[in-house]
Amino acid sequence: MKHRSRVRRDPTQPNLRQVHLVHRELFDELRAKGFHVAPGDIGENVTTADIDLLALPRGTRLHLGANAVVELTGLRNPCVQLDQFQPGLLAATLDRDDQGNLIRKAGIMSIVIAGGEVRSGDTIAVELPPAPHHRLEPV
Repeated sequence: MKHRSRVRRDPTQPNLRQVHLVHRELFDELRAKGFHVAPGDIGENVTTADIDLLALPRGTRLHLGANAVVELTGLRNPCVQLDQFQPGLLAATLDRDDQGNLIRKAGIMSIVIAGGEVRSGDTIAVELPPAPHHRLEPV
């Protein structure tokens, strides 16, 4: 899913949205709500499993397979393109915590630190940034 509007607004801004990652558990949650979404359907480049992506701090590096490394820059802000894929999907990727704060579940964005081939089943190693940690915000 392309967001050319960001470039039109400010062509000098850095591209903090190079690689989109989604946790497989989101697909399970969406399936339980009656949606049929599979890896790759909502524009993600990488699907993870058993990693709490949304809880990782900004600047975390994920080592994908043997050589690839991405650095987390922020949350994907889900948009109406999700509803074009399946009506109601946008709302299904949003939630509220106990304090009423919006929770965006449509994945996280990252930048490429080191390229490399990434294949299904590759391991993912999590490297946290130095403290203090800063939570992911929409980018």
